[in-house]
Amino acid sequence: MKIVTWNINGIRTFRGGIKKALDSLDADIICVQETKVTRDLLDERTAIVDGYNSYFSFSRGRSGYSGVATYCKDRATPFAAEEGLTGLLTNHERAVGCYGDQAEFCSEELQLLDNEGRAVITQHRIMCQDKEQTVTVINVYCPRADPEKPERKQFKLQFYKLLQCRAEAILKDGSHVIVLGDVNTSHRQIDHCDPSDIDDFDENPGRKWLNGFLHGGRQEEERNEEEADEESEVTSTSDPIHTGKFVDTFRYFHPTRTNAFTCWSTLTGARQTNYGTRIDYIFADCQLAKEQFVAADILPEVEGSDHCPVWGQLSCSLLPSSKPPPLCTCYLPEFAGKQQKLSRFLVKVDQKSSQSEQKDTLPGSQEEEERRENLNPVGAGKKRLLTSDSAVPKGKKTKTVKTSSKPQGSLLSFFKPKITNVNGQCEKTLSLDEVTSSQNSQKSSTTREDVSSVTSSVPEETECVFDGSPQLCTSTATEENETQMKNKHLTPQPATKKGASSVFWKSVLRGPPPPPSCKVHGEPCVLRTVKKEGPNVGKQFFVCARPQGHASNPDARCNFFAWVDKGK
Repeated sequence: MKIVTWNINGIRTFRGGIKKALDSLDADIICVQETKVTRDLLDERTAIVDGYNSYFSFSRGRSGYSGVATYCKDRATPFAAEEGLTGLLTNHERAVGCYGDQAEFCSEELQLLDNEGRAVITQHRIMCQDKEQTVTVINVYCPRADPEKPERKQFKLQFYKLLQCRAEAILKDGSHVIVLGDVNTSHRQIDHCDPSDIDDFDENPGRKWLNGFLHGGRQEEERNEEEADEESEVTSTSDPIHTGKFVDTFRYFHPTRTNAFTCWSTLTGARQTNYGTRIDYIFADCQLAKEQFVAADILPEVEGSDHCPVWGQLSCSLLPSSKPPPLCTCYLPEFAGKQQKLSRFLVKVDQKSSQSEQKDTLPGSQEEEERRENLNPVGAGKKRLLTSDSAVPKGKKTKTVKTSSKPQGSLLSFFKPKITNVNGQCEKTLSLDEVTSSQNSQKSSTTREDVSSVTSSVPEETECVFDGSPQLCTSTATEENETQMKNKHLTPQPATKKGASSVFWKSVLRGPPPPPSCKVHGEPCVLRTVKKEGPNVGKQFFVCARPQGHASNPDARCNFFAWVDKGK
């Protein structure tokens, strides 16, 4: 039996198709995380793969976010499957069960923890030494603690506690348990590219949780057998690293291997210098790891994501179920091959229930601004008013309501001169309907120079006579303006006008400055922009173009840094 876990960073990014990717991994059970697909976006090619049965968990609060899936070969079909860790999403038969003591979680908190589509559980029958047993595979994508969102750190720790509660409850019920996926925490310093760069590395709450969740493994067991003095025995029994019921299978077989990472930053090109972390694991209960696991390793050569796959090999064989459990995607109405009734699409929406669902979204999973923008887009229903002070939209057509029966005007109608009252009491835009209507016979012969000449020629001498009302102008001024506009429109501009205009725009839109060269390598730097909220957000800077790496690596990025001088 072979099992694989891989954070694929989007299930729709496989260029050769999902089946080709699954076959290349050559495993019986393949668990993927961060599918970034919701139920409405799941297509049949992804859900129904020949030779496999699949089980998905979707994010319910945000589209294109989170999500996990487990693909089982037909010879590894589970007899039970379930979405989530709490049991709240389970309303079908052949569920896994064994939820443990959830007294420390309130009902609202349990719902939020399962709302992001971060867990799928499948239960399989295996044959070990001519004895039929059960193994439960928990596929998880643990949350990341965003430093800019303190509430997410608490959310992550609560998810860890819920995961441990469920895994230990299933183990206590008599089934072997494998917990695998993206845990989003590097356990020890050996699992991090530069632990000295992190303050209080061992004091991280996630690492402390891993210390209590995991057993020491083979290395500690051998060390304890060799150390006979009483002091070392006291230390080993009091060390929280020995209290866990699960084993990190990779470290069980490779306790001292360094530079074994599973995740790298794509923004800095850190994979080229192997400057990463090991945050993807296959955890197994101590008995299963000791008796059935024969190998475990990582596959850093497999690309396609910012993570690499992790695999484990067991000596036991799988006993497939004759029929997939109800959670299998083959039973979904859109993939079951059954014609759906028209009434299925005409469901009355309950306003109260829809509002309550919006209130139950996860903290941090969808921002308040995003929800507000989705429900009521900014500027919806408002009409843009075009005046002489407002810029003409570029590349967009603006729909206007015709209030008169006059024919449609030309481009000149968008460049109307404006008369300002001397007393500042009113502003009135002169009408050019007569000018525009007379130009209708002239089709698209007007060139850019003609339009620019019109826009640059505003009448200099315009007299307004106010007859008691500040909003009335004499028709004489209007006729003179129209005559001047006609004459200047028909008068060709000098050829040098275009060249002077291009020189002017080049002086304004001169583009970014040429990049400087870094001091160590003498190579052109790359331009970056600060995106983190703070006093420097939006500012640009130059850094070395080489990939990020350890300071001792001469091929890695040097420490060159320079702000962009906006004055140049």
